[in-house]
Amino acid sequence: MDVILLEDIPALGNMGDVVKVADGYGRNFLIPKKKAVMATSKKVKTLEHERRLLQERLDKSVKDAERLAKRLGDHSCTIAKSVGESGKLFGAVTSMEIEQNLLENGFKIDRKNIHLEEPIKSLGIYTVPIKLNPDVTANLKVWVVKE
Repeated sequence: MDVILLEDIPALGNMGDVVKVADGYGRNFLIPKKKAVMATSKKVKTLEHERRLLQERLDKSVKDAERLAKRLGDHSCTIAKSVGESGKLFGAVTSMEIEQNLLENGFKIDRKNIHLEEPIKSLGIYTVPIKLNPDVTANLKVWVVKE
């Protein structure tokens, strides 16, 4: 019996796979538990169509992220902070401040995607990675200058 898996089953396959199983296993366990459906030709064609649509959306998303990464690579973010005598900042530059600066310059980036290992606490030029997509990461130059 051929079935289409509706969820990941470790010993059998991943969601969306068409697998051959024993008749009893499919009829008595997988189908009643809504873990799989019978693999008819119509359902297989529908599944293939949905996969194509999903792949097209993912490709479009990656292209958009790559374009945004190029724009971010050409952009630099300047943040002015008050500084003590030794050149140390009062406070620190956080991902929230970088997000605000990017928003002011027309970039809509969520601060959860800005990956600062630790807040910036001194003057200088820093390269901050921004995760736009699971496959695409942009590097933003952040200039921390004296106010």
